[in-house]
Amino acid sequence: MIKFLDLQKINAQYANELKATTARVIDSGWYLLGNEVKNFEIHLAEYIGVKHAIGVANGLDALRIILKAYLEMGIMQEGDEVIVPANTYIASILAISDNRLTPVLVEPNINSYNLDISLIEKHISDRTKAILVVHLYGQVCWSKELESIAKKHNLKIIEDNAQAIGAVYSDSDGMKRKTGSLGDAAGFSFYPGKNLGAFGDAGAVTTGDDELASVVRALGNYGSKQKYVNEFQGLNSRMDEIQASVLDLKLQYLDAENQRRRQIAQYYCQNISNNNIILPLITDNCLLMEEHVWHLFVIRCSERDRLQQYLTDNGVQTLIHYPIPPHKQLAYKYLNNSSFPLTEEIHQKVLSLPISGVLTIEEAIIITNLINKFH
Repeated sequence: MIKFLDLQKINAQYANELKATTARVIDSGWYLLGNEVKNFEIHLAEYIGVKHAIGVANGLDALRIILKAYLEMGIMQEGDEVIVPANTYIASILAISDNRLTPVLVEPNINSYNLDISLIEKHISDRTKAILVVHLYGQVCWSKELESIAKKHNLKIIEDNAQAIGAVYSDSDGMKRKTGSLGDAAGFSFYPGKNLGAFGDAGAVTTGDDELASVVRALGNYGSKQKYVNEFQGLNSRMDEIQASVLDLKLQYLDAENQRRRQIAQYYCQNISNNNIILPLITDNCLLMEEHVWHLFVIRCSERDRLQQYLTDNGVQTLIHYPIPPHKQLAYKYLNNSSFPLTEEIHQKVLSLPISGVLTIEEAIIITNLINKFH
């Protein structure tokens, strides 16, 4: 069986270092709010190219706390609207509704699966306060047009960077910036299956805004900047020392792992040849595509379920990201009758193939040959 994602194999690459790192934490006797978290925050901020990185408990909390901070700062009020892609993992929308803000769903671009920036402006109202962009599957969702829209309407841009750590946006002037440094703030997930994965749940917020960073840090620590003095009605959302130590170590290898993913993606794109399959639309050589880190390699097929069963029967594990769109979930009953045809088509047809820093070319060849024989 070719696993969709072999976490044991991924972590085995660094087993000795990881064991030494976690042993250091265990022996230290300090497990929360210590030097491991401080060091990782410094290194993450340097890597992303921002002033501040704040460790939190998970990726959903990262987004929740950013929005909660804007509410505390008076920049948003309950009932305000946040534009968000209709085609995303539900966490992007949960973060909005959890803060009693109103998600305004916008269709994706069918080629990139990311938010269609050309559709944003028609959804802006006098209650709109932010755009939450999702760099879905590991591909940058950004443009000068997006920046202009936000500036024109005085909107915050929040990045859901759960899937795209290490991706780079290059503007028309040739300036390069990493995702997580593009907007006003960004939320990261370090769930074990991510390109940079912890040994459990973990997340982070990045921002260049000093006040926002201060409020975010307090909100994740019971609303407290000083022990037993609570300025805000906060949460308990803190990255622990073991997760920080693991992430700090693995951050050193992230770019190499992302480049390996690009090699696999390039092989798939150059060698999958089946008229029933729609491949990701790429404009350049995958190895040179800094704007994609291939967290997921997603194909479309009108016979998706039959293709998945065929691959399973032949020893290849695949996943569907995601089988039910957020607006069709029971959690958002009031949206169930909404129509987002492109989003619905994507959710009915997408299939994610194995891709990781440890998938071999030999395994990619087996997968490709199987797909090419599917009819």
